[in-house]
Amino acid sequence: MTTTTDTQTAPASAETGGHRASRRRSGGKGSALLVFALPTLVVLTSVLPGLGQRQLWRDEHATWWASTLSWHYLGRLIDNIDVVFTPYYASMHLWIAVAGDSPAVLRLPEALAMGVSAGLVGLLGRRMFAVRTGLLAGLLFALVPAITRYGQETRPYAFATMFALLATLLLLRALDRPSLKGWTLYALAVAATGFGHLVALSVLAGHLGLVVLARRRGDRIAHYAFAGAALLGLSITFPMVAQGTGQSGQIAWNTTTARDLLDFPENLFGSWTTGGLVMGLGVLGLVLAGRYALLLGAWAVLPPVLTFLTADQLHLFLPRYLLFTVPAWTLLVAAAVTRLAGRLDPGARRGAGARVLGGLLVTAVAAAYAFVAWPAIGDVKKDLPMEPDYRAAANVVAAGEKPGDGMVFNGGMSERRAMAYELRDRKAPEDVLMEWTPQQNGSYGASECKRPARCLKGVGRLWLISTISDGRPLLTGMDEKTAAELDKKFEAARTVRLHHVVVQVLERRQRP
Repeated sequence: MTTTTDTQTAPASAETGGHRASRRRSGGKGSALLVFALPTLVVLTSVLPGLGQRQLWRDEHATWWASTLSWHYLGRLIDNIDVVFTPYYASMHLWIAVAGDSPAVLRLPEALAMGVSAGLVGLLGRRMFAVRTGLLAGLLFALVPAITRYGQETRPYAFATMFALLATLLLLRALDRPSLKGWTLYALAVAATGFGHLVALSVLAGHLGLVVLARRRGDRIAHYAFAGAALLGLSITFPMVAQGTGQSGQIAWNTTTARDLLDFPENLFGSWTTGGLVMGLGVLGLVLAGRYALLLGAWAVLPPVLTFLTADQLHLFLPRYLLFTVPAWTLLVAAAVTRLAGRLDPGARRGAGARVLGGLLVTAVAAAYAFVAWPAIGDVKKDLPMEPDYRAAANVVAAGEKPGDGMVFNGGMSERRAMAYELRDRKAPEDVLMEWTPQQNGSYGASECKRPARCLKGVGRLWLISTISDGRPLLTGMDEKTAAELDKKFEAARTVRLHHVVVQVLERRQRP
């Protein structure tokens, strides 16, 4: 089983020479350690400080809630919704059982996954181009503001990015040195990519392009091996995919407009400046990346294009779903910069001076990008602007709660689940209107009492948590019978207005 590297008629000796040339360009084990460790360290230096400072937001509350369910109720949930997150929720269930559920602990696996992703970007750049290219690509990836943001978020996007990178690296190794073990590992990485997020499987389009080029260069078995490995990996995820197609309505809320396309660079990278710089230089990289241009171009461009064109049917055009495309852009930028600097000529002799100049180039470009990106990295560590301040709301309730109090909710910002998280370690007032729990419903939402007078009987004081904070009555949008009963039987004794959430104490009216 052989793979020629230059022409269809290249002899085995030429193949061996190609591998030796590749090894000379990529250096030895020391260079591999460098290009992996340094970007990983930069990500961890950015992500770990303040890991638990930003409040969890709605999607993270969903992760916590689903991951703390019993196996029985988790099974009921995924039968109805979010089956595509089953591997992630199951893994987080085990993690929480061992490590706990504080914000920092919940996010630690994602932080580590993002650090590994940065190292894998470095290894890919080293393997495809040269050591300095991999190092620059890994550092640029580490400094993208969105990488810090989603490294500090307990959702599966960091894992989808990591596995997409791993699958690409394993494909390159399998093409260079074909073996049953190599292709099997690639198949497993494909499956892991799908388990990370289904949209990330679109990276296979770039993989196919690379295999087609290998076939044209004389590799007579690459396309067969790739087809078998890819199908094996996809078949592992097929049961999840098949069930997930019946749950696609759960993201029908995601309506896409032309404005979303214009905002895509900012939302994908974390700021317009960093997104514009990377995409602009990345386009130039498509011209200069040589035989890897097809792989990187398809990886970077096809997923957003396809998800945008099918947005009305599949509703998958969300920047966080497409985070796994960021590595392709940084690899393109690194290829453009180092090629323009004349550092990728495989026939050039490199002395100590050339190595020093190459190191200075990587340092200068990374430092310049860090200078531009750093304010945005600071911004993404702050609480999300439109998310309610549930942490402060929980502190208000905990400070004033009395035995026998009840709690009611209004709004559309997952108030019940958010308060359950923020009050998880404290005594919370009884959720008096909840008749059927989310666990019983096999969903994220509870069913409220249809006879509010009966459910409120005997309750002397209520805590109302409402995200109606725009000046309208706090009961706006609540079930009419419930709102009428509250308005008739209770009166406001105290109102605390916080960021996008209002806490109000309702006391039962005294009979005349």
